[in-house]
Amino acid sequence: MAGLASAATAFALAATVAGPGHGAPAADPAALARLGEQLFHDTNLSRNRTQACATCHMPDLGLADGREVEGTGRAVSLGDDGTSIGTRNAPTAGYALLSPAFALTAAGAYVGGQFLDGRAATLEDQAAGPPLNPLEMAMPDKAAVVARLRENKDYVAAFGALFGKTVLDDAETGYAAMTGAIAAFERTPAFAPFDSKYDRFLRGEAVLTPEEELGRVLFFSSQFTNCSQCHRLKPVGGQEGETFSNYQFHNIGVPANPALDAAQGKPVADQGLAANDAVTDKAAAAGRFKVPTLRNVAVTGPYMHNGVFKDLRTVILFYNKYNAKAARRQIDPETGAPWAPPEVAGNISLKELESGPALDDKRINALVAFLKTLTDRRYEALIPAE
Repeated sequence: MAGLASAATAFALAATVAGPGHGAPAADPAALARLGEQLFHDTNLSRNRTQACATCHMPDLGLADGREVEGTGRAVSLGDDGTSIGTRNAPTAGYALLSPAFALTAAGAYVGGQFLDGRAATLEDQAAGPPLNPLEMAMPDKAAVVARLRENKDYVAAFGALFGKTVLDDAETGYAAMTGAIAAFERTPAFAPFDSKYDRFLRGEAVLTPEEELGRVLFFSSQFTNCSQCHRLKPVGGQEGETFSNYQFHNIGVPANPALDAAQGKPVADQGLAANDAVTDKAAAAGRFKVPTLRNVAVTGPYMHNGVFKDLRTVILFYNKYNAKAARRQIDPETGAPWAPPEVAGNISLKELESGPALDDKRINALVAFLKTLTDRRYEALIPAE
């Protein structure tokens, strides 16, 4: 997972983190990223010293959480105390560096940020959250985290060299330096290698199978599917560097996860974007979640914000239900029953969801095949067999 952040990005980041009067900005972006890598894997930064960033964003499993939690499978993550569970499926940390800062556009729509509700504007803000979250790493405050940093003489030396000798003397500056280093690591090419079969195809280094090619054409077609309305960043499909998300927020009518509700002892009814403190119109934001990247989607299930769907094909069938009129397309293949009602019934993006025609099995299978080509090279062995 080692990699180098760009010199310009890392230098600007370090200058922001250190700030006036808190030591010179980091002059060595490679060292900053290496420090961030150590911190990303350090379980000592949690209350019981059992959990790190890498615990829920596993470098060997698509930077998602591959752990099984009793009663919910992989739908949500287990906290540092070994009993607490969250209410959302941990999104991959892969390609997160390319999400724009959380903002309200001129058109009045929210876009970007980190986490599924965009509540962290930047990678630095995201890195600041889990150590203090009582359901995750559960540290009591920033001072306690910085005290853990000071326990490690290698950290003391590294932070001193990068940010100035006194940076860990203050909880605020020390914590900001830590989150800045983690963000620098997350900005390295290791988190966004763009080396999937699809990327290699774009560079003329790989050939798609006929089924994968059909899926590619369907995915980017505005006539045959509505996929690229939300899962495309570039103005034109087929450009290099595509993240497969426009980073907008939508409610697509995802049903509740009964296993999660049972584990929580009550219905969750996640309000999504409405939980973001920066959002003022809570009613309009209810049930909306940030469009996720489709990079590595084949190896980072289960799916949706609450992990309700286990299989990637189920996800496509779920979208297809908005267009398919035949009763057989209104059945959830994982339950054998009709699709359950939305967890949050308002604000469903019907304009986008109903804009494409119904798909037959051949086209559904082709879309699944194409989505598998978005898997980074190092994770290709994890793609589920048919």
